[in-house]
Amino acid sequence: MSGLSIKALEVTYGRGDCAVTPIDGLDLDVAAGTLAVLLGPSGCGKTTLLSCLSGIQRPSGGMIRFEDVEVTDLKGAELDAYRRHMVGIVFQAFNLVASLSATDNVMVPLRTAGVKRAEAKARARALLDEVGLGDRARHLPSSLSGGQQQRVAIARALALDPPLIVADEPTASLDHTQVETVLRILRGLTTRGHTVIVSTHDSRLIPLADQLVEMQPHVHPTAGGPRVDEHYCAGDVIFEQESVGDRIYEIVEGTVEIVRRRPDGTEARLACLSAGDQFGEMGPLFDLPRSASARATSRVHVRGYTIDAFRTTYGGAHLMAMVGRSSGAAS
Repeated sequence: MSGLSIKALEVTYGRGDCAVTPIDGLDLDVAAGTLAVLLGPSGCGKTTLLSCLSGIQRPSGGMIRFEDVEVTDLKGAELDAYRRHMVGIVFQAFNLVASLSATDNVMVPLRTAGVKRAEAKARARALLDEVGLGDRARHLPSSLSGGQQQRVAIARALALDPPLIVADEPTASLDHTQVETVLRILRGLTTRGHTVIVSTHDSRLIPLADQLVEMQPHVHPTAGGPRVDEHYCAGDVIFEQESVGDRIYEIVEGTVEIVRRRPDGTEARLACLSAGDQFGEMGPLFDLPRSASARATSRVHVRGYTIDAFRTTYGGAHLMAMVGRSSGAAS
Protein backbone atom coordinates (compact mmCIF):
# COMPACT_ATOMS: atom_id res chain seq x y z
CA MET A 1 0.00 0.00 0.00
CA SER A 2 1.29 3.42 -0.94
CA GLY A 3 -0.35 5.54 1.74
CA LEU A 4 -1.40 9.15 1.28
CA SER A 5 0.03 11.68 -1.18
CA ILE A 6 -1.04 15.34 -1.44
CA LYS A 7 0.35 17.68 -4.08
CA ALA A 8 -0.15 21.46 -4.46
CA LEU A 9 -3.46 21.36 -2.57
CA GLU A 10 -5.41 24.61 -2.46
CA VAL A 11 -8.73 25.46 -0.80
CA THR A 12 -10.36 28.89 -1.07
CA TYR A 13 -13.63 29.96 0.57
CA GLY A 14 -15.69 32.93 -0.56
CA ARG A 15 -14.97 35.60 -3.10
CA GLY A 16 -13.64 39.12 -3.24
CA ASP A 17 -13.01 40.78 0.12
CA CYS A 18 -14.33 37.71 1.94
CA ALA A 19 -12.08 35.23 0.15
CA VAL A 20 -10.06 33.08 2.57
CA THR A 21 -7.41 30.52 1.54
CA PRO A 22 -6.67 28.28 4.54
CA ILE A 23 -4.66 25.83 2.40
CA ASP A 24 -2.38 27.17 -0.33
CA GLY A 25 -0.05 24.80 -2.16
CA LEU A 26 0.19 22.02 0.47
CA ASP A 27 2.46 19.06 -0.31
CA LEU A 28 2.33 16.10 2.08
CA ASP A 29 3.15 12.39 2.04
CA VAL A 30 2.05 10.00 4.80
CA ALA A 31 3.11 6.35 4.70
CA ALA A 32 0.52 3.61 5.12
CA GLY A 33 0.01 2.48 8.71
CA THR A 34 1.14 5.84 10.11
CA LEU A 35 -0.33 8.05 12.83
CA ALA A 36 0.09 11.60 11.51
CA VAL A 37 -0.84 14.54 13.75
CA LEU A 38 -1.78 17.91 12.26
CA LEU A 39 -0.69 20.84 14.43
CA GLY A 40 -1.21 24.56 13.99
CA PRO A 41 -3.26 27.57 15.05
CA SER A 42 -6.92 28.16 14.30
CA GLY A 43 -7.44 29.02 10.65
CA CYS A 44 -4.46 27.05 9.34
CA GLY A 45 -6.68 24.54 7.52
CA LYS A 46 -6.54 21.40 9.70
CA THR A 47 -10.27 20.69 9.62
CA THR A 48 -10.47 21.75 5.97
CA LEU A 49 -7.75 19.24 5.09
CA LEU A 50 -9.58 16.43 6.88
CA SER A 51 -12.78 17.33 5.01
CA CYS A 52 -10.90 17.05 1.72
CA LEU A 53 -9.31 13.73 2.71
CA SER A 54 -12.70 12.28 3.64
CA GLY A 55 -14.29 13.37 0.36
CA ILE A 56 -16.73 15.75 2.07
CA GLN A 57 -15.16 18.82 0.47
CA ARG A 58 -13.65 19.29 -2.97
CA PRO A 59 -10.46 21.40 -2.98
CA SER A 60 -10.04 24.38 -5.29
CA GLY A 61 -6.91 22.84 -6.82
CA GLY A 62 -4.23 20.20 -6.41
CA MET A 63 -4.31 16.43 -5.97
CA ILE A 64 -5.07 13.94 -3.19
CA ARG A 65 -4.22 10.28 -3.74
CA PHE A 66 -4.84 7.56 -1.15
CA GLU A 67 -3.49 4.11 -1.98
CA ASP A 68 -4.43 3.71 -5.66
CA VAL A 69 -7.38 6.13 -5.58
CA GLU A 70 -7.07 9.72 -6.82
CA VAL A 71 -9.65 11.23 -4.46
CA THR A 72 -9.80 14.61 -6.18
CA ASP A 73 -10.99 12.97 -9.42
CA LEU A 74 -13.90 11.07 -7.87
CA LYS A 75 -17.52 11.96 -8.60
CA GLY A 76 -20.96 10.48 -8.08
CA ALA A 77 -21.10 6.80 -7.20
CA GLU A 78 -17.30 6.46 -7.09
CA LEU A 79 -17.05 9.26 -4.51
CA ASP A 80 -19.87 7.68 -2.46
CA ALA A 81 -18.03 4.35 -2.50
CA TYR A 82 -14.80 6.03 -1.37
CA ARG A 83 -16.53 7.76 1.55
CA ARG A 84 -18.24 4.55 2.58
CA HIS A 85 -15.45 1.99 2.26
CA MET A 86 -12.11 3.83 2.25
CA VAL A 87 -12.41 6.41 5.02
CA GLY A 88 -13.82 6.52 8.56
CA ILE A 89 -14.49 9.85 10.27
CA VAL A 90 -14.27 10.62 13.99
CA PHE A 91 -15.92 13.95 14.78
CA GLN A 92 -15.06 16.27 17.67
CA ALA A 93 -18.75 16.50 18.65
CA PHE A 94 -19.27 12.69 18.38
CA ASN A 95 -22.33 13.05 16.05
CA LEU A 96 -24.09 10.03 17.50
CA VAL A 97 -27.81 9.53 16.89
CA ALA A 98 -29.40 10.35 20.25
CA SER A 99 -32.32 7.92 19.85
CA LEU A 100 -30.12 4.91 19.01
CA SER A 101 -28.16 2.66 21.35
CA ALA A 102 -24.39 2.37 21.11
CA THR A 103 -24.81 -0.85 19.11
CA ASP A 104 -27.31 0.70 16.71
CA ASN A 105 -25.08 3.75 16.17
CA VAL A 106 -22.19 1.49 15.14
CA MET A 107 -24.55 -0.52 12.92
CA VAL A 108 -25.62 2.54 10.87
CA PRO A 109 -22.78 2.45 8.28
CA LEU A 110 -23.02 -1.33 8.07
CA ARG A 111 -26.74 -1.33 7.36
CA THR A 112 -26.32 1.56 4.89
CA ALA A 113 -23.76 -0.58 3.06
CA GLY A 114 -26.27 -3.43 2.78
CA VAL A 115 -24.91 -5.70 5.53
CA LYS A 116 -27.63 -7.99 6.93
CA ARG A 117 -28.92 -7.02 10.36
CA ALA A 118 -27.63 -10.05 12.27
CA GLU A 119 -24.16 -9.73 10.76
CA ALA A 120 -24.12 -5.96 11.34
CA LYS A 121 -25.13 -6.42 14.98
CA ALA A 122 -22.41 -8.99 15.58
CA ARG A 123 -19.81 -6.71 13.99
CA ALA A 124 -20.99 -3.72 16.06
CA ARG A 125 -20.83 -5.71 19.29
CA ALA A 126 -17.31 -6.92 18.46
CA LEU A 127 -16.14 -3.36 17.80
CA LEU A 128 -17.67 -2.09 21.05
CA ASP A 129 -15.82 -4.88 22.86
CA GLU A 130 -12.60 -3.70 21.17
CA VAL A 131 -13.00 -0.16 22.50
CA GLY A 132 -13.95 -1.39 25.98
CA LEU A 133 -17.69 -0.73 25.81
CA GLY A 134 -19.15 -4.21 25.54
CA ASP A 135 -21.08 -3.63 28.77
CA ARG A 136 -22.54 -0.38 27.40
CA ALA A 137 -23.78 -1.74 24.09
CA ARG A 138 -27.46 -1.08 24.84
CA HIS A 139 -26.97 2.39 26.34
CA LEU A 140 -28.15 5.57 24.64
CA PRO A 141 -25.57 8.35 24.10
CA SER A 142 -27.20 10.44 26.83
CA SER A 143 -26.25 7.83 29.42
CA LEU A 144 -22.60 7.65 28.29
CA SER A 145 -19.74 9.92 29.31
CA GLY A 146 -17.97 12.06 26.74
CA GLY A 147 -15.09 9.59 26.53
CA GLN A 148 -17.48 6.68 26.07
CA GLN A 149 -19.36 8.52 23.33
CA GLN A 150 -16.08 9.19 21.54
CA ARG A 151 -15.21 5.50 21.72
CA VAL A 152 -18.59 4.64 20.19
CA ALA A 153 -17.78 7.14 17.43
CA ILE A 154 -14.42 5.43 16.83
CA ALA A 155 -16.12 2.03 16.67
CA ARG A 156 -18.59 3.44 14.14
CA ALA A 157 -15.72 4.83 12.04
CA LEU A 158 -14.20 1.32 11.99
CA ALA A 159 -17.43 -0.47 11.10
CA LEU A 160 -16.50 -1.12 7.46
CA ASP A 161 -12.79 -1.49 8.27
CA PRO A 162 -11.65 1.51 6.17
CA PRO A 163 -7.91 1.85 5.61
CA LEU A 164 -7.97 5.62 6.33
CA ILE A 165 -9.21 7.12 9.62
CA VAL A 166 -9.47 10.91 10.04
CA ALA A 167 -10.18 12.41 13.46
CA ASP A 168 -10.94 16.10 14.07
CA GLU A 169 -9.94 17.21 17.59
CA PRO A 170 -11.02 13.82 19.02
CA THR A 171 -9.96 14.67 22.60
CA ALA A 172 -11.14 18.30 22.77
CA SER A 173 -14.20 17.65 24.96
CA LEU A 174 -12.70 14.95 27.19
CA ASP A 175 -11.21 14.95 30.66
CA HIS A 176 -7.72 13.61 31.39
CA THR A 177 -8.75 10.00 32.10
CA GLN A 178 -10.97 9.80 29.02
CA VAL A 179 -8.23 11.27 26.82
CA GLU A 180 -5.74 8.54 27.69
CA THR A 181 -8.18 5.80 26.67
CA VAL A 182 -9.00 7.43 23.34
CA LEU A 183 -5.32 8.07 22.57
CA ARG A 184 -4.45 4.44 23.22
CA ILE A 185 -7.18 3.32 20.81
CA LEU A 186 -6.06 5.72 18.06
CA ARG A 187 -2.44 4.65 18.44
CA GLY A 188 -3.43 0.99 18.30
CA LEU A 189 -5.24 1.39 14.97
CA THR A 190 -1.95 1.75 13.09
CA THR A 191 -0.76 -1.65 14.27
CA ARG A 192 -3.69 -3.10 12.30
CA GLY A 193 -2.59 -1.26 9.14
CA HIS A 194 -4.87 1.77 9.33
CA THR A 195 -3.50 5.17 8.33
CA VAL A 196 -4.69 7.67 10.95
CA ILE A 197 -4.72 11.46 10.44
CA VAL A 198 -5.59 13.51 13.53
CA SER A 199 -5.97 17.26 13.94
CA THR A 200 -5.41 18.48 17.48
CA HIS A 201 -4.36 21.18 19.91
CA ASP A 202 -3.71 18.45 22.52
CA SER A 203 0.03 18.12 23.19
CA ARG A 204 -0.51 14.64 24.69
CA LEU A 205 -0.88 13.28 21.16
CA ILE A 206 2.55 14.47 20.06
CA PRO A 207 4.66 11.68 21.64
CA LEU A 208 2.38 9.07 20.05
CA ALA A 209 2.72 10.40 16.51
CA ASP A 210 4.81 8.79 13.79
CA GLN A 211 4.68 12.04 11.84
CA LEU A 212 4.02 15.64 12.91
CA VAL A 213 2.64 18.02 10.31
CA GLU A 214 2.92 21.68 11.29
CA MET A 215 0.40 23.70 9.33
CA GLN A 216 0.55 27.48 9.09
CA PRO A 217 -2.24 29.89 8.19
CA HIS A 218 -1.91 31.47 4.76
CA VAL A 219 -1.06 35.13 5.37
CA HIS A 220 -0.78 37.85 2.74
CA PRO A 221 2.89 38.84 2.38
CA THR A 222 2.20 42.39 3.60
CA ALA A 223 0.36 41.21 6.71
CA GLY A 224 3.19 39.78 8.78
CA GLY A 225 4.23 42.84 10.80
CA PRO A 226 3.51 43.91 14.37
CA ARG A 227 0.06 45.19 13.33
CA VAL A 228 -2.19 43.38 10.84
CA ASP A 229 -5.64 44.07 9.45
CA GLU A 230 -7.83 41.03 8.88
CA HIS A 231 -11.30 40.64 7.37
CA TYR A 232 -13.76 37.87 8.21
CA CYS A 233 -17.25 36.91 7.11
CA ALA A 234 -20.07 35.89 9.47
CA GLY A 235 -19.31 32.50 11.01
CA ASP A 236 -15.54 32.67 10.47
CA VAL A 237 -13.39 31.77 13.49
CA ILE A 238 -10.82 34.43 14.43
CA PHE A 239 -9.17 32.20 17.00
CA GLU A 240 -10.14 28.91 18.57
CA GLN A 241 -10.35 27.76 22.16
CA GLU A 242 -7.15 25.97 23.30
CA SER A 243 -5.16 27.46 20.42
CA VAL A 244 -2.00 29.46 21.06
CA GLY A 245 -1.69 32.94 19.54
CA ASP A 246 0.39 36.08 19.81
CA ARG A 247 -2.19 38.70 18.81
CA ILE A 248 -4.43 41.07 20.76
CA TYR A 249 -7.39 42.20 18.67
CA GLU A 250 -9.41 45.37 18.23
CA ILE A 251 -12.66 45.49 16.25
CA VAL A 252 -12.59 48.20 13.61
CA GLU A 253 -15.97 47.32 12.12
CA GLY A 254 -18.56 44.59 12.68
CA THR A 255 -19.38 42.28 15.59
CA VAL A 256 -17.63 39.33 17.24
CA GLU A 257 -18.91 36.78 19.75
CA ILE A 258 -16.76 35.10 22.39
CA VAL A 259 -17.86 31.51 23.07
CA ARG A 260 -16.54 28.79 25.34
CA ARG A 261 -16.93 25.10 24.54
CA ARG A 262 -18.28 23.08 27.46
CA PRO A 263 -17.06 19.53 28.24
CA ASP A 264 -20.27 18.09 26.74
CA GLY A 265 -19.52 19.76 23.38
CA THR A 266 -22.11 22.56 23.67
CA GLU A 267 -21.18 26.25 23.67
CA ALA A 268 -21.75 29.13 26.06
CA ARG A 269 -21.71 32.68 24.68
CA LEU A 270 -19.63 34.84 27.01
CA ALA A 271 -19.70 38.18 25.22
CA CYS A 272 -20.82 39.98 22.06
CA LEU A 273 -18.35 42.69 21.02
CA SER A 274 -18.57 45.54 18.52
CA ALA A 275 -16.46 48.31 16.97
CA GLY A 276 -13.90 49.71 19.41
CA ASP A 277 -13.88 46.65 21.67
CA GLN A 278 -10.61 44.79 22.26
CA PHE A 279 -10.15 41.12 23.08
CA GLY A 280 -7.69 38.25 23.21
CA GLU A 281 -5.14 39.74 25.63
CA MET A 282 -4.84 36.99 28.25
CA GLY A 283 -3.36 34.24 26.08
CA PRO A 284 -0.52 36.24 24.47
CA LEU A 285 0.30 38.19 27.62
CA PHE A 286 0.63 35.17 29.90
CA ASP A 287 1.62 32.57 27.27
CA LEU A 288 -1.56 30.54 27.84
CA PRO A 289 -3.85 28.70 25.43
CA ARG A 290 -6.95 30.65 24.47
CA SER A 291 -9.69 30.00 27.04
CA ALA A 292 -12.49 30.67 24.53
CA SER A 293 -13.10 31.07 20.80
CA ALA A 294 -13.72 34.35 18.94
CA ARG A 295 -16.10 34.16 15.98
CA ALA A 296 -17.37 36.80 13.56
CA THR A 297 -21.15 37.33 13.70
CA SER A 298 -21.15 39.74 10.76
CA ARG A 299 -18.68 40.88 8.18
CA VAL A 300 -15.93 42.14 10.43
CA HIS A 301 -12.66 44.04 10.19
CA VAL A 302 -10.28 43.41 13.10
CA ARG A 303 -6.81 44.76 13.78
CA GLY A 304 -4.33 42.38 15.41
CA TYR A 305 -1.39 43.62 17.46
CA THR A 306 1.63 41.93 18.95
CA ILE A 307 2.00 42.70 22.66
CA ASP A 308 4.76 45.23 21.98
CA ALA A 309 2.76 46.93 19.22
CA PHE A 310 -0.29 47.14 21.47
CA ARG A 311 1.75 48.68 24.28
CA THR A 312 3.26 51.18 21.86
CA THR A 313 -0.17 52.15 20.51
CA TYR A 314 -2.20 52.21 23.74
CA GLY A 315 0.31 52.10 26.59
CA GLY A 316 1.02 49.51 29.23
CA ALA A 317 -1.53 50.98 31.64
CA HIS A 318 -4.32 50.39 29.12
CA LEU A 319 -3.22 46.78 28.66
CA MET A 320 -3.19 46.16 32.42
CA ALA A 321 -6.64 47.74 32.70
CA MET A 322 -7.87 45.27 30.07
CA VAL A 323 -6.46 42.38 32.08
CA GLY A 324 -8.09 43.72 35.22
CA ARG A 325 -11.49 43.84 33.50
CA SER A 326 -11.14 40.45 31.85
CA SER A 327 -12.64 37.28 33.26
CA GLY A 328 -10.55 35.27 30.79
CA ALA A 329 -13.50 34.91 28.45
CA ALA A 330 -11.77 36.69 25.60
CA SER A 331 -8.34 35.13 25.99
